[in-house]
Amino acid sequence: MSDSLPSGPLPVESLPLLHRTVRPEWIDYNGHMSEAFYVLVFGYATDAMMIETGLHAGYRESTGCSLYTVEAHIRYLDDVAEGAHLAVRTRILGADAKKARFTHELYVVKEPEAEIAPDATPVATTELLALHVDQNAGKSAPFPDAIRDHLTALTEAPQEWAGRSIGAVPRQR
Repeated sequence: MSDSLPSGPLPVESLPLLHRTVRPEWIDYNGHMSEAFYVLVFGYATDAMMIETGLHAGYRESTGCSLYTVEAHIRYLDDVAEGAHLAVRTRILGADAKKARFTHELYVVKEPEAEIAPDATPVATTELLALHVDQNAGKSAPFPDAIRDHLTALTEAPQEWAGRSIGAVPRQR
């Protein structure tokens, strides 16, 4: 894989927040945001992370490579109402030759484009493992050095909840 990258966002010291507002069609029969739309917002955050780290559309078009999510663990922590303003913080937890591990934390903020309050707690989180895939070859491929190095430079310590699995329910007899 070539180490040269097409033009587009790359050097950032930390990833910017993604902002969205909860739309009426995202509300379920219980009167709050449906679980599918948490996933949608987290998907938008992954797309934004890819743009910021050099895995943007130009990169995909020129290399035939992209990032594929291969595992995700979502925690739904609080209800979110229609019209709520959302902010998603993305953290890179690590990258190796072909994989990246990262998290998204979803917060309700006071207004569109607002920063996350220092004492805010997330309403949902997700941890993802993604694989760099050569779509033409149909298999995983190493990241270009510049992208892997950039992902590594953005790496933060994992949150206390990252790396957990879903607890087992005792079997009923």
